[in-house]
Amino acid sequence: MKFILRFLLSINIILLFTFSSTVFSQTLTKKEGEFKPHGAFFGGGFGDLAYKVNADENNRGSSIYSGVAKYQSLFQFRRIYLGYDYEISKKFSSEIMVAMEDNRVSTNTAPAATSGDLLYNQKLSLFIKTASLTWKNIFKGANLTFGQTFTPSAVLTVEPIWNYRCIEKTVSELRNIPAWDMGIRLSGTFYNKKETEVGYNIMIGNGTGSKPENNKYKTFYGDVYAKLLHKKLLLDLYADYNRLDWTPGFRHDRRMIKGLVAYSVPKFTLGVERFVNFFRNDIEAMKIDSSIENTDLKAIDYSIFLRGKIYKDLLGFFVRYDHCDLSKNMNNAIYIKYTAKTLTLDPNNNVSFFTAGVDFMPNDNIHIMPNIWYTKYKDKGPNKLADGRDLVFRLSIYYVYGK
Repeated sequence: MKFILRFLLSINIILLFTFSSTVFSQTLTKKEGEFKPHGAFFGGGFGDLAYKVNADENNRGSSIYSGVAKYQSLFQFRRIYLGYDYEISKKFSSEIMVAMEDNRVSTNTAPAATSGDLLYNQKLSLFIKTASLTWKNIFKGANLTFGQTFTPSAVLTVEPIWNYRCIEKTVSELRNIPAWDMGIRLSGTFYNKKETEVGYNIMIGNGTGSKPENNKYKTFYGDVYAKLLHKKLLLDLYADYNRLDWTPGFRHDRRMIKGLVAYSVPKFTLGVERFVNFFRNDIEAMKIDSSIENTDLKAIDYSIFLRGKIYKDLLGFFVRYDHCDLSKNMNNAIYIKYTAKTLTLDPNNNVSFFTAGVDFMPNDNIHIMPNIWYTKYKDKGPNKLADGRDLVFRLSIYYVYGK
């Protein structure tokens, strides 16, 4: 009897030990499989050794080289950035990035006023470029992002296709359409398979980029895109709207529509981007009797670019041509002077831009790029100034890490 009791007790102990071990093992496995918050730094920069071969005598334009003297050489960083991505949970993530960017002029008469990142003592400074929280898969196929984040105008669609922001901004960002803004954005896909993807980006923002809101109006951004033919062909349609000033009897606003067609294969990428930008009552046009009338500005811009491989992943090339006509709706038979309320636009001049170069990649994250940077100005206003040209030879270097 004692033997039987001891046997049963031993069996119970073994069963209890086995059950406890199984429960502990399952608990440990569950804990090991649980999500752990984590993050990573990323950063990079690009700059040049630049030499200005030719300069426009009238200092036109709003580029980094407007107002730079002929035959001037310079070492320069055009962007330095440092960021941190943090995965808070499976549903939420955040990003913050600080940056220093080039000191481009913000008026038509360089170099008086600038919009770049210089302190009062002319030293370089950093600003908060992005700071956002993303709710992933808020509903099927969609992410909701709040904070200072990228707009649908360039970074989300066009910039990855052009792929050489380190050489120059996309054509819409060159014309001062915000590439990032403070607001809320919904991004998602309607359909996403191996061969085809159809998606969208919708955003409401302040319209002031990295600056605080300065009026009661908001900017509305949106685009829809389709990646077809095994995602080799990209079609993108973008539009935005921004009230600039809205009072009884006066309407001042901006609206834009833009299209992109691009074809990408491993050997090359070819893209064409075109937009029409409407500024209602943006021009103060002076008549011969010095009276002023408000007129509309219609800007038409297009960009054609080609990039590809020359030798494996070691050597590549890029070439791009832009043309911007800001003189639509201008009438020199009636008006003798035009002044844009939007200071970054010059209604008197058409602007053509060209760049080309080669890309040497000793590492996937390092690019060494000899290139030329060329801009031509053609006066379409009443003054009929002579054509002007800015030509710069550059050796550009771009590096990135962590992302």
